[in-house]
Amino acid sequence: MHHELWITAFLNQFLAGPANALLAAFGLHAENPARPWNNFQAMQLLVFVLMLIVFGIVRSGFSVQAPTKMQHLLESLYTFLRGQTDEVGIHHGGHLVPFFGTLFLFVLFCNLIGIVPGFESPTMFPPVPLGCALATFIFYNYLGLKKQGPIHYGAHFLGPIPVMAPIMLPIEIVSHLARPLSLTVRLYANMFAGEQVTIAFLGLTYVLVPAVFMGLHVFVSFLQAYIFTLMTMIYVSSAMESEH
Repeated sequence: MHHELWITAFLNQFLAGPANALLAAFGLHAENPARPWNNFQAMQLLVFVLMLIVFGIVRSGFSVQAPTKMQHLLESLYTFLRGQTDEVGIHHGGHLVPFFGTLFLFVLFCNLIGIVPGFESPTMFPPVPLGCALATFIFYNYLGLKKQGPIHYGAHFLGPIPVMAPIMLPIEIVSHLARPLSLTVRLYANMFAGEQVTIAFLGLTYVLVPAVFMGLHVFVSFLQAYIFTLMTMIYVSSAMESEH
Protein backbone atom coordinates (compact mmCIF):
# COMPACT_ATOMS: atom_id res chain seq x y z
CA MET A 1 0.00 0.00 0.00
CA HIS A 2 1.33 3.42 -0.92
CA HIS A 3 2.41 5.61 1.97
CA GLU A 4 -0.18 8.25 2.82
CA LEU A 5 1.26 11.77 2.95
CA TRP A 6 0.47 14.00 5.89
CA ILE A 7 -1.57 16.37 3.72
CA THR A 8 -3.59 13.43 2.37
CA ALA A 9 -4.23 12.24 5.91
CA PHE A 10 -5.37 15.75 6.84
CA LEU A 11 -7.86 15.89 3.94
CA ASN A 12 -9.16 12.41 4.72
CA GLN A 13 -9.61 13.40 8.35
CA PHE A 14 -11.52 16.64 7.76
CA LEU A 15 -12.79 16.64 4.15
CA ALA A 16 -13.78 13.04 3.47
CA GLY A 17 -17.48 13.99 3.35
CA PRO A 18 -17.18 16.65 0.60
CA ALA A 19 -14.93 14.34 -1.44
CA ASN A 20 -17.46 11.49 -1.28
CA ALA A 21 -20.29 13.88 -2.15
CA LEU A 22 -18.39 15.13 -5.20
CA LEU A 23 -17.68 11.59 -6.35
CA ALA A 24 -21.33 10.64 -5.88
CA ALA A 25 -22.39 13.62 -8.02
CA PHE A 26 -20.51 12.03 -10.93
CA GLY A 27 -21.79 8.54 -10.17
CA LEU A 28 -18.47 7.41 -8.68
CA HIS A 29 -17.54 5.89 -5.35
CA ALA A 30 -14.24 5.72 -3.47
CA GLU A 31 -12.78 2.29 -2.73
CA ASN A 32 -12.55 3.34 0.91
CA PRO A 33 -15.22 5.99 1.71
CA ALA A 34 -13.47 6.74 4.99
CA ARG A 35 -10.33 7.79 3.09
CA PRO A 36 -11.39 8.97 -0.39
CA TRP A 37 -8.36 11.24 -0.94
CA ASN A 38 -5.26 9.86 -2.69
CA ASN A 39 -1.80 11.41 -2.59
CA PHE A 40 -1.89 12.70 -6.15
CA GLN A 41 -5.30 14.30 -5.59
CA ALA A 42 -4.11 16.03 -2.42
CA MET A 43 -0.91 17.24 -4.10
CA GLN A 44 -2.77 18.43 -7.18
CA LEU A 45 -5.14 20.43 -4.96
CA LEU A 46 -2.17 21.86 -3.06
CA VAL A 47 -0.50 22.96 -6.30
CA PHE A 48 -3.73 24.63 -7.41
CA VAL A 49 -4.05 26.52 -4.14
CA LEU A 50 -0.37 27.52 -4.14
CA MET A 51 -0.65 28.86 -7.70
CA LEU A 52 -3.70 30.93 -6.76
CA ILE A 53 -1.92 32.40 -3.73
CA VAL A 54 1.45 33.01 -5.40
CA PHE A 55 0.15 34.57 -8.59
CA GLY A 56 -2.57 36.45 -6.73
CA ILE A 57 0.12 38.11 -4.63
CA VAL A 58 2.34 38.73 -7.65
CA ARG A 59 -0.55 40.17 -9.66
CA SER A 60 -1.41 42.64 -6.91
CA GLY A 61 2.14 43.98 -7.06
CA PHE A 62 2.31 44.57 -10.82
CA SER A 63 3.53 48.04 -11.68
CA VAL A 64 4.47 49.82 -14.90
CA GLN A 65 6.72 52.31 -13.13
CA ALA A 66 8.49 49.92 -10.74
CA PRO A 67 8.19 46.29 -11.93
CA THR A 68 9.41 43.62 -9.53
CA LYS A 69 11.81 40.81 -10.38
CA MET A 70 8.91 38.35 -10.42
CA GLN A 71 7.03 40.60 -12.84
CA HIS A 72 10.09 40.68 -15.12
CA LEU A 73 10.29 36.89 -14.91
CA LEU A 74 6.63 36.39 -15.82
CA GLU A 75 6.86 38.93 -18.63
CA SER A 76 9.87 37.05 -19.98
CA LEU A 77 7.92 33.80 -19.79
CA TYR A 78 5.02 35.39 -21.67
CA THR A 79 7.38 36.73 -24.35
CA PHE A 80 9.01 33.31 -24.68
CA LEU A 81 5.70 31.46 -25.01
CA ARG A 82 4.41 34.08 -27.45
CA GLY A 83 7.52 33.56 -29.56
CA GLN A 84 7.00 29.80 -29.48
CA THR A 85 3.43 30.17 -30.76
CA ASP A 86 4.74 32.11 -33.75
CA GLU A 87 7.50 29.58 -34.41
CA VAL A 88 5.12 26.62 -34.54
CA GLY A 89 2.88 28.47 -37.00
CA ILE A 90 0.11 29.90 -34.82
CA HIS A 91 -0.41 33.36 -36.27
CA HIS A 92 -2.00 36.05 -34.10
CA GLY A 93 -1.93 33.56 -31.21
CA GLY A 94 -1.59 36.02 -28.35
CA HIS A 95 -5.02 35.10 -27.01
CA LEU A 96 -3.88 31.47 -26.65
CA VAL A 97 -0.80 32.23 -24.55
CA PRO A 98 -2.76 32.29 -21.24
CA PHE A 99 -3.76 28.65 -21.80
CA PHE A 100 -0.23 27.62 -22.77
CA GLY A 101 1.22 29.55 -19.82
CA THR A 102 -1.22 28.05 -17.33
CA LEU A 103 -0.51 24.54 -18.63
CA PHE A 104 3.26 25.09 -18.47
CA LEU A 105 3.20 26.51 -14.93
CA PHE A 106 0.80 23.87 -13.60
CA VAL A 107 2.90 21.01 -14.95
CA LEU A 108 6.09 22.70 -13.73
CA PHE A 109 4.74 23.25 -10.21
CA CYS A 110 3.50 19.64 -10.08
CA ASN A 111 6.93 18.42 -11.19
CA LEU A 112 8.95 20.54 -8.77
CA ILE A 113 6.88 20.14 -5.63
CA GLY A 114 8.15 16.59 -5.21
CA ILE A 115 11.56 18.00 -4.26
CA VAL A 116 10.08 19.43 -1.06
CA PRO A 117 10.40 16.91 1.82
CA GLY A 118 7.04 15.43 2.76
CA PHE A 119 5.52 16.01 -0.67
CA GLU A 120 5.29 14.05 -3.93
CA SER A 121 5.08 15.12 -7.56
CA PRO A 122 1.48 14.45 -8.64
CA THR A 123 2.70 14.08 -12.24
CA MET A 124 4.36 10.78 -11.34
CA PHE A 125 0.85 9.31 -11.04
CA PRO A 126 -0.84 8.59 -14.43
CA PRO A 127 -4.22 10.31 -13.74
CA VAL A 128 -2.62 13.77 -13.46
CA PRO A 129 -0.69 13.73 -16.77
CA LEU A 130 -3.76 12.12 -18.34
CA GLY A 131 -5.97 14.99 -17.14
CA CYS A 132 -3.59 17.55 -18.65
CA ALA A 133 -3.39 15.53 -21.88
CA LEU A 134 -7.18 15.37 -22.16
CA ALA A 135 -7.37 19.14 -21.60
CA THR A 136 -4.95 19.55 -24.51
CA PHE A 137 -6.93 17.11 -26.68
CA ILE A 138 -10.23 18.91 -26.07
CA PHE A 139 -8.63 22.35 -26.48
CA TYR A 140 -7.01 21.83 -29.88
CA ASN A 141 -10.01 20.02 -31.33
CA TYR A 142 -12.30 22.79 -30.10
CA LEU A 143 -10.10 25.45 -31.72
CA GLY A 144 -9.98 23.50 -34.97
CA LEU A 145 -13.76 23.12 -35.10
CA LYS A 146 -14.28 26.75 -34.14
CA LYS A 147 -11.95 28.18 -36.79
CA GLN A 148 -12.65 25.86 -39.71
CA GLY A 149 -16.10 24.47 -39.02
CA PRO A 150 -17.02 20.77 -38.76
CA ILE A 151 -16.85 20.11 -42.52
CA HIS A 152 -13.45 21.62 -43.25
CA TYR A 153 -11.95 20.33 -40.01
CA GLY A 154 -13.30 16.85 -40.66
CA ALA A 155 -11.77 16.97 -44.15
CA HIS A 156 -8.32 16.96 -42.53
CA PHE A 157 -8.96 13.36 -41.50
CA LEU A 158 -9.59 12.24 -45.10
CA GLY A 159 -6.20 12.94 -46.62
CA PRO A 160 -5.16 15.16 -49.56
CA ILE A 161 -7.07 13.24 -52.26
CA PRO A 162 -10.53 11.60 -52.04
CA VAL A 163 -9.37 8.16 -53.18
CA MET A 164 -7.19 7.87 -50.08
CA ALA A 165 -9.98 8.75 -47.65
CA PRO A 166 -10.87 5.12 -46.66
CA ILE A 167 -7.23 4.53 -45.73
CA MET A 168 -6.44 7.91 -44.18
CA LEU A 169 -9.55 8.19 -41.99
CA PRO A 170 -8.76 5.31 -39.58
CA ILE A 171 -5.06 6.27 -39.56
CA GLU A 172 -5.85 9.88 -38.63
CA ILE A 173 -8.36 8.84 -35.95
CA VAL A 174 -5.85 6.48 -34.32
CA SER A 175 -3.14 9.15 -34.62
CA HIS A 176 -5.25 11.75 -32.83
CA LEU A 177 -6.38 9.32 -30.13
CA ALA A 178 -2.75 8.35 -29.53
CA ARG A 179 -1.77 11.95 -28.74
CA PRO A 180 -3.20 12.01 -25.19
CA LEU A 181 -1.57 8.64 -24.54
CA SER A 182 1.78 9.91 -25.81
CA LEU A 183 1.62 13.06 -23.68
CA THR A 184 0.59 11.06 -20.62
CA VAL A 185 3.24 8.35 -20.88
CA ARG A 186 6.07 10.78 -21.63
CA LEU A 187 5.39 13.02 -18.63
CA TYR A 188 4.49 10.23 -16.22
CA ALA A 189 7.43 7.97 -17.13
CA ASN A 190 10.04 10.72 -16.87
CA MET A 191 8.79 12.07 -13.54
CA PHE A 192 8.32 8.60 -12.03
CA ALA A 193 11.78 7.48 -13.13
CA GLY A 194 13.41 10.65 -11.80
CA GLU A 195 11.68 10.27 -8.45
CA GLN A 196 12.73 6.63 -8.12
CA VAL A 197 16.36 7.40 -8.95
CA THR A 198 16.48 10.18 -6.35
CA ILE A 199 14.90 7.93 -3.68
CA ALA A 200 17.32 5.11 -4.49
CA PHE A 201 20.38 7.29 -4.01
CA LEU A 202 18.93 8.87 -0.86
CA GLY A 203 18.71 5.34 0.54
CA LEU A 204 22.42 4.81 -0.14
CA THR A 205 23.88 8.11 1.01
CA TYR A 206 22.80 11.57 2.09
CA VAL A 207 26.08 13.25 1.09
CA LEU A 208 26.52 15.10 -2.25
CA VAL A 209 25.30 12.38 -4.63
CA PRO A 210 21.55 12.88 -3.99
CA ALA A 211 22.00 16.64 -4.57
CA VAL A 212 23.26 15.89 -8.08
CA PHE A 213 20.18 13.85 -8.89
CA MET A 214 17.90 16.44 -7.30
CA GLY A 215 19.47 19.00 -9.64
CA LEU A 216 18.79 16.62 -12.51
CA HIS A 217 15.22 16.30 -11.27
CA VAL A 218 14.81 20.09 -11.47
CA PHE A 219 16.19 20.11 -15.02
CA VAL A 220 13.87 17.28 -16.09
CA SER A 221 10.93 19.08 -14.45
CA PHE A 222 11.49 22.20 -16.57
CA LEU A 223 12.21 20.17 -19.69
CA GLN A 224 9.09 18.03 -19.42
CA ALA A 225 6.87 21.06 -18.72
CA TYR A 226 8.32 22.73 -21.82
CA ILE A 227 7.91 19.64 -24.02
CA PHE A 228 4.32 19.14 -22.88
CA THR A 229 3.49 22.77 -23.67
CA LEU A 230 5.36 22.72 -26.99
CA MET A 231 3.51 19.59 -28.14
CA THR A 232 0.24 21.29 -27.20
CA MET A 233 1.20 24.27 -29.35
CA ILE A 234 2.04 21.99 -32.28
CA TYR A 235 -1.31 20.21 -32.01
CA VAL A 236 -3.13 23.56 -31.87
CA SER A 237 -1.20 24.81 -34.91
CA SER A 238 -2.07 21.65 -36.85
CA ALA A 239 -5.75 21.90 -35.91
CA MET A 240 -6.02 25.56 -36.92
CA GLU A 241 -4.08 25.19 -40.16
CA SER A 242 -6.29 26.10 -43.12
CA GLU A 243 -4.42 24.08 -45.73
CA HIS A 244 -3.73 20.35 -45.52
